[in-house]
Amino acid sequence: MKLEKEIKQKKFRNEFHKLAVNIIYTHSLLQYYHKKIFDRFDITGIQFNILRILRGQYPEPASINLIKERMLDKMSDVSRLVDRLVTKELVERNICPNNRRKVDVKITDKGLKLLSEIDKLNETFDNIFQNITKKEAKTINDLLDKLRG
Repeated sequence: MKLEKEIKQKKFRNEFHKLAVNIIYTHSLLQYYHKKIFDRFDITGIQFNILRILRGQYPEPASINLIKERMLDKMSDVSRLVDRLVTKELVERNICPNNRRKVDVKITDKGLKLLSEIDKLNETFDNIFQNITKKEAKTINDLLDKLRG
């Protein structure tokens, strides 16, 4: 559906302004669909991002800084988020024996199992994109990469 119809706004300063609003609106929509999936598992999208990063590192641990570098949301308080995941027993946090200022974070078996369950819903999430082709998805990806410079 056209952006103008979705947000009931007919005028934009120019196409760049419309593009910015369109990206923000679409981002919000994608977050809404993600939230519906993650709520079933009592995690947030940002926590999911951390778990995916740690699964990619597995079986090696990751530092807080490495997690921060790879996060989609660069404004996140990673230490606080990791603490919440520790409470849920999805990750473990250990002080590095070689450098007491460094903390190693590693996904637990429970965390890996949770991601495995969420992975079963990938097709559900992919259905959000049913109105575009793979070629169109690639074009959008290329344009977004170009936008970020």
